[in-house]
Amino acid sequence: MQWNNLLEPNLILEGSVLNLTSDMIQQYGLEGLVLDVDETLVPIRVASASPELQQWVEQMRPFVKLWLVSNNLSETRIGGIARSLNLPYFLGAAKPSRRKIREALKAMDLPVHQVGMVGDRLFTDVLAGNRLGMFTILVDPIIHPDVALRSHPIRNFEVWVSERLGASMTPKTKRVTKVDKSSGK
Repeated sequence: MQWNNLLEPNLILEGSVLNLTSDMIQQYGLEGLVLDVDETLVPIRVASASPELQQWVEQMRPFVKLWLVSNNLSETRIGGIARSLNLPYFLGAAKPSRRKIREALKAMDLPVHQVGMVGDRLFTDVLAGNRLGMFTILVDPIIHPDVALRSHPIRNFEVWVSERLGASMTPKTKRVTKVDKSSGK
């Protein structure tokens, strides 16, 4: 597989993971989601899940199996977030390594093509998911208010390099802002 294909997400979701709906999950035939934690679910400096995130997890739970896979090494932080969401987790994943994601897939007992990899980073989350043949979903990072005003230099650099390597940030499926629940679009 060429670099441009490895760095292209299947779906770019504008806004946070909270904009990912059960309608979208069903539309793409997904039965499971592997979720990054830092800046995908919670800001880097926050050690607990927000009430909105807890509600989102409860809304998704009937539709998909959920598993957290984080590069973060802090058992206290990642374990605490996982326990507050009542979700299984792996930490120290070293993404784009596929080892811990494979373990999550095995535990979910789902075919790889029915599981989405959701994250905010191209060179870790999207790259790892694409290397496994997963459906990859790129979300905007959730950044703590004390950190720069929506400026995310690492993400901007990743997008720039990916585009130089031929990856399109116009995803293979489409860019989605939010699905209208009444019309199914």
